[in-house]
Amino acid sequence: MAEMTTGKQFFTVARVFFLLIVIPLLLVSFLIANGIFQLGDTSKKRAAAVLDQKAQEEIKARTVAVAENVAGFLQECERDTLVATILPADAETYKEFVLKNRQTLWMKKDGKIVKSSEPMYVEMALVDKAGNEVIKIVDGEVAPESRLANISDLVNTIYKSEDYFVRTKNLDKGSVYVSHVTGWYVNRADFEKGKRFEGIIRFATPLYDKQGFAGLVTLALDVRHLAKFTDNIIPTQPGYVLEADSSTGNYAYMVDDRGFVISHPDDYHIAGFYQDGTPVSYLTGETLDNMTKKGEEVLNLLFMGYMDPALPEIAKDAAAGHSGDKIYKFGSHTKFVAYAPILFYSANYPKPAGFGWIGMGLDVDKFNEMALATTQKIEKEAQAWLTTIILILVVAVIILFLITTLLSRGITRSIESEVPEGAEPHYYDDEDGD
Repeated sequence: MAEMTTGKQFFTVARVFFLLIVIPLLLVSFLIANGIFQLGDTSKKRAAAVLDQKAQEEIKARTVAVAENVAGFLQECERDTLVATILPADAETYKEFVLKNRQTLWMKKDGKIVKSSEPMYVEMALVDKAGNEVIKIVDGEVAPESRLANISDLVNTIYKSEDYFVRTKNLDKGSVYVSHVTGWYVNRADFEKGKRFEGIIRFATPLYDKQGFAGLVTLALDVRHLAKFTDNIIPTQPGYVLEADSSTGNYAYMVDDRGFVISHPDDYHIAGFYQDGTPVSYLTGETLDNMTKKGEEVLNLLFMGYMDPALPEIAKDAAAGHSGDKIYKFGSHTKFVAYAPILFYSANYPKPAGFGWIGMGLDVDKFNEMALATTQKIEKEAQAWLTTIILILVVAVIILFLITTLLSRGITRSIESEVPEGAEPHYYDDEDGD
C-alpha cells in the first residue's frame, strides 16, 4: 500500500511540474511561430505586389522632388557666377573662391565608398572684351600665362567648340549664360574598362564699364555635381548608391531641353564630343546597327520612336513643362517611367522646356521577378525558423521531462522522509465488519 501511495504522489507531483512548465512553453512557442508566420505572410504580400498605383505615385513624387533639387542647384550656380563679378579681380581671390565652393560627392577611394567634399568648379576665368583670358584657375591652381588663350576663337576653348564668349557678350548685365553639358564622349568599350564621363556646364556673365562691354567672368561646373542627383539613387529605394545598375531597369536619368541624355548609369549614352570638337551622333533607326557595333550609343529621346513611339511623346510632354508617367513596351519588357521638368530658366533655356527633365524608369517585368524571388526567400526563411522552433521545442520538452522526473523523485523522497513509518493512511472496505 505504501508503494502505491508513493507512486501516486510521484505521478501527481511530476504531472503538476510538467504541466506548469510545458504549457507556458507551448503557448510562447505558438505565439512566436504565429508571429513569424504572420510577418512572413505580410512581407510576402508586400514583396509580391506588382507596381500598383501607390508605388507609381511614390516614384512620381520622388521624380518631381529630384527635378526641383536640380533646379535649385543650378540657381545656386547662377548666383555664384553673379557673385564672382563683384570679387576683386586677382588670381588669389579667384583661387580662394574656387576652393571654398565645395559639395559632397559619393566616390570610391581605396576600395571603399566614401563621401568626399570636392570643388564644384573645375575652372574660373576673367576674360577681357577681346576674348583674352586674363586670370584663370584650373583644378584649384592658378594657370600660368602660357595657358591663357583667346576664347573668342572656338578652337582655343577646352572642347574646341564652345561659343560661350559670343553668346555671353550679347547678354544684358545680370544675365547668365548656361551651356549644355559639354565633355569628351566615352564609348562603350572605354566605359566597360572603368572610364567615366567627365564634363562641365559653363556659366558666364558679362561685365560692363562706362564704355560698355568690358569682358566676362566664367565658371565651369564639374558635371559630376549635377549627375549625382540621378546617378546615386534607385527609384524604388530610399538610400544612395555609388552607381545604379542599368541592367535592373531600375534607375534615374537626366535629359536636356534638346532631348539628349546628359546623365545615365551607362555613360556611353551621354552626349559628348570627339577629340576634334565635333559631336558624336545620336542613334536613329538607320544608324542603330552601325553605331552600336562601334560602341557609340548616344541617346536623344526625341528621335527614339524607332524603339517605341512613347519615348518621343514623353520627351515632348516634359519639354512642354509637364510631369507625368507612362507605361510602354520596350522590346519584350514592360517599362514604367515617371518624368518631371527641371524648372530652371535662363537666356538660352527659355520656358516651357527650361533646362530639361528627370526620368525615373523601372522594368516592371524585372521588378516582379525580383519580388517573386524575394517572396520565395522570405518563405524559405520563415519555414527554416518554424522548423528550428519545433526542433527546439521537442528538445526542450524532452529535457524538461527528464528534469521534472528528477525533481519529482526528489520531492517524493523528501515527503517520504517526513512521514513517520506506519503513518500511512488506512483504507477500509465498507463490507468488512467491526
